[in-house]
Amino acid sequence: MTKGSINVSVENIFPLIKKFLYSDHEIFLRELISNGTDATLKLKHLTSIGESKAEYGNPKIEVKIDKEGKKLHIIDQGLGMSADEVEKYINQVAFSGAEEFLDKYKDSAKDSGIIGHFGLGFYSAFMVAEKVEIITKSHREEDPAAHWTCDGSPEFTLEASDKTDRGTEIILHIAEDSTEFLEENRISELLSKYNKFMPVPIKFGTKEINDPEFTPATTKDEDGKETTEPHKKITVDNIINNPNPAWTKQPADLEEDDYKSFYSELYPSQFEDPLFNIHLNVDYPFNLTGILYFPKMSNDMQMQKDKIQLYQNQVYVTDNVEGIVPEFLTMLRGVIDSPDIPLNVSRSYLQADGAVKKISSYITRKVADKLKSLFNSNREDFEAKWADIKIVIEYGMLSEEKFFEKADAFALYPTVDGAHYTYEELFNKIKANQTDKDGKLVILYASNKDAQHSYIESAKAKGYEVLLLDSPIVSHLIQKLESSKENITFARVDGDHINNLIKKDETTISKLDEDQTKTLEALLKEVIPAEKFTVQLESMDSDESPFTITQPEFMRRMKEMQATGGGGMQMFGNMPEMYNLIVNTNSVLVSDILATEVKETQERLITQSLDLARLSQGLLKGEELTNFIKRSYEMIK
Repeated sequence: MTKGSINVSVENIFPLIKKFLYSDHEIFLRELISNGTDATLKLKHLTSIGESKAEYGNPKIEVKIDKEGKKLHIIDQGLGMSADEVEKYINQVAFSGAEEFLDKYKDSAKDSGIIGHFGLGFYSAFMVAEKVEIITKSHREEDPAAHWTCDGSPEFTLEASDKTDRGTEIILHIAEDSTEFLEENRISELLSKYNKFMPVPIKFGTKEINDPEFTPATTKDEDGKETTEPHKKITVDNIINNPNPAWTKQPADLEEDDYKSFYSELYPSQFEDPLFNIHLNVDYPFNLTGILYFPKMSNDMQMQKDKIQLYQNQVYVTDNVEGIVPEFLTMLRGVIDSPDIPLNVSRSYLQADGAVKKISSYITRKVADKLKSLFNSNREDFEAKWADIKIVIEYGMLSEEKFFEKADAFALYPTVDGAHYTYEELFNKIKANQTDKDGKLVILYASNKDAQHSYIESAKAKGYEVLLLDSPIVSHLIQKLESSKENITFARVDGDHINNLIKKDETTISKLDEDQTKTLEALLKEVIPAEKFTVQLESMDSDESPFTITQPEFMRRMKEMQATGGGGMQMFGNMPEMYNLIVNTNSVLVSDILATEVKETQERLITQSLDLARLSQGLLKGEELTNFIKRSYEMIK
């Protein structure tokens, strides 16, 4: 038996591990299974090139719980180690400069991932174990087996073992404060989270299944009633992982059903199929594979984030992929796998690492190219899915300049009538009719077809096209488009009277003379609350609405941008809602109000007309709505 001290340059490494990594203590299982996987795959390589005489066979990794003995076993059938290799890889931990480490990571240790940084994967076992044993036998037949034991202090023992089969067994004597890791449900949860797609089969217990080679016999009694004997059950290994997930295969080897099946495997509680997928596969200048899925989107962007899973060589790392995946794509789902990203990845690392930035740019380009391809190959299908994917595309246009440039080829602008145009198509469609007297193209849009129906109809009566732009970030997108495209402006249809939204040279003459206009202004001033409405007298066609409420485009847009996180817009968010009341001086109702000599009747007609305009904008509520209904019944008695 050999006794000695682990070669570290601090008195005791284990309190450091507990102190700095305890918040992530569950990752010990990931680290130990990853080590076993590496040992297995290395053996596979050595046997394939003839450098190992071992029979590779069909190795697996096994996880076993000994609840009574308070032990957890992780067993692999990989390379194994000799006593000398245990000494080299386990005892001589490369951990120089502990004081430097403490200074560097004292404020951000939880975020720094020191296990991966310092090669301490095996030592994560001491986060949950008071004693750890390694029983190992090398793939080289001539090397005797070894048994290493350490109780969490720098002292260890190393002695011969009678183990005869190749591989390594790690035995964790679980500490009193970590007995949760002796529970089958907890271990099953961790295996599913971290090891679901490891490249080596992982066994966790056994399960019963119907014997595939047994065919139940069916017999008939004398009355002709059929009876089928029960299925014969057999006990098999419970393999918890899929060692060959879809993203590790070539796109040419996969059908559409394979992608859908893998989506269900990733998200078993998601019952809707994804809209489409993007298969990532690149080996230069970095290595990256993966599959991204576009699910059906809602307008709640935060609810949909953190659904993409990041892997390193099929080992789960995190579902917080900000920095690796462009922010606008964090609403997608799927898997990204890259050996160029460390297992214990920190935000500071991601922000500084050049390879990660290249990965992000590649993913942006790949997604844009795929969207363009889908649009070109089946535009009808792309249009049908637009409402479900637009939030991602619009967010990308806002946040990634290169994506914005590429999106011109596939970003759609739907109309209230269900047509869909690219920007170029829209421009060519409306430029003749919707260019104002100053030569500026005015793009009209609605955010709610029902609430803004009357305004939409007024615009359509003039032959104008009205877009339906109803995503929560539309105000930001409009601002971006106005600053990027030449000589255009967007105007919501309820932002002003249609004649004012697209001003032409022709003008309509008012029926009212100067005295009548002054009388009308005075009457309106007495009835209309000035703190809520700015009154505008307009001479319009006599069949246009007598009273119309609009909200100024600039103020409304700034408030919407502030509500969805627009920087520098706080001042607008605190301002009260203000509306314009446009009074059509050529309407018959206005003439009737002026012709009425009874003051009370004039005020009632103005109040009723104002309330009708407010009702059309959804602004009439509570007591005011009750009074309006009561007044309406009185007027029709």
